[in-house]
Amino acid sequence: MQMIQFSEAQVMIRDMVREFTKNEVAPRDRWMDENGFDHDLHKKLTEAGLMAIHMPEEYGGGGGDAITSEIVINEIARGSASVALFLDAHWLAADMILLHGSEAQKKKYVPQCAEGKVFAFGLTESNAGSDAAAIKSAAEKQPDGGYILNGSKAWITNSGVADYYLIMAKTDPAAGNHGISVFVVPKDAEGLTVGKFEKKMGMRGTATCELSFDNVRLPADSLVGDEGKGFMIAMQALDGARISIGAIASGLMQHAMDKAAAYARERTTFGKPIAKHQAVGFKFADMAAKIRATDLMVWDTCELKRQGKRFSVEAAELKLLASRWACEVCDDCIQIFGGNGYSAEFDVERFYRDAKLLEIGEGTSEILRLVISSSVLGR
Repeated sequence: MQMIQFSEAQVMIRDMVREFTKNEVAPRDRWMDENGFDHDLHKKLTEAGLMAIHMPEEYGGGGGDAITSEIVINEIARGSASVALFLDAHWLAADMILLHGSEAQKKKYVPQCAEGKVFAFGLTESNAGSDAAAIKSAAEKQPDGGYILNGSKAWITNSGVADYYLIMAKTDPAAGNHGISVFVVPKDAEGLTVGKFEKKMGMRGTATCELSFDNVRLPADSLVGDEGKGFMIAMQALDGARISIGAIASGLMQHAMDKAAAYARERTTFGKPIAKHQAVGFKFADMAAKIRATDLMVWDTCELKRQGKRFSVEAAELKLLASRWACEVCDDCIQIFGGNGYSAEFDVERFYRDAKLLEIGEGTSEILRLVISSSVLGR
């Protein structure tokens, strides 16, 4: 495991985002749980320069790197896992253009991130989640070089508020996952319909809808990368997003533990604060260890990504453990609050609902175990 030290610039960004989260994000988390996506907060994220903080300066971004982006995600998650997930999904999609798009596409789309335009990643369908190669959406090439897109997508984070969608569709159905390509679809494309907002268990501050495509005409320059490379592009993007899930898990665990620690110092039983009872203290020991272990894996995997090395297995290991630990830590925090932990007034029940999504989105724990076991056993 590689130990990293934040640069002076990264420390400044961390401190800035921590203050921004304290003042702007955390106070809105309960409101978003009750009301959904916060458009005003999105504007503040844009004004703070966070929508494209890791994008190259030549395209209007902040010039940060893989470590910088996860610093931001981690700090934001200490105030709201939903807002952190919004950024994660936005970057997942936009990075596909940055890493695989043509120079013309980069110049057209990447600067719009800094301007506050929202991007979304569209892979999952109602009958194709973990089995991503089984998608049915198809883009048929036309004589003029363009495409006609038909199909649907489900559980798309940022749908309904996104300006652009990065959509996976089959261009050669007979070629399996080698016949999948990725396209940029603007929100106002004729034939694109955005469904109702899903009523979710958690992460309610993110917008999640179904998408349907009915003979959507796309110009030739909507194709990102080469035809048939979409599945590979998507899997690479998900590797990076799994680091972000680890960073979200760490921030969410820290947020929950801080709330529980403050409560444990004030709540008294048997003549003393519950923090002084060994049974309660041991829960905090376990929580602190899980947070530190997650942080070490996050920054280690970030460094591999920054150096351009393969990190698929490490990202899978990180997400597998961090997502489980996030659920366990939030469960322990509810237990520390006792009956109050079951009340929305004390926040920790919301943290638990948010944490559960981390075991499902961007690769279920079962899929991650397949990735890891295959690397160990050579299958």
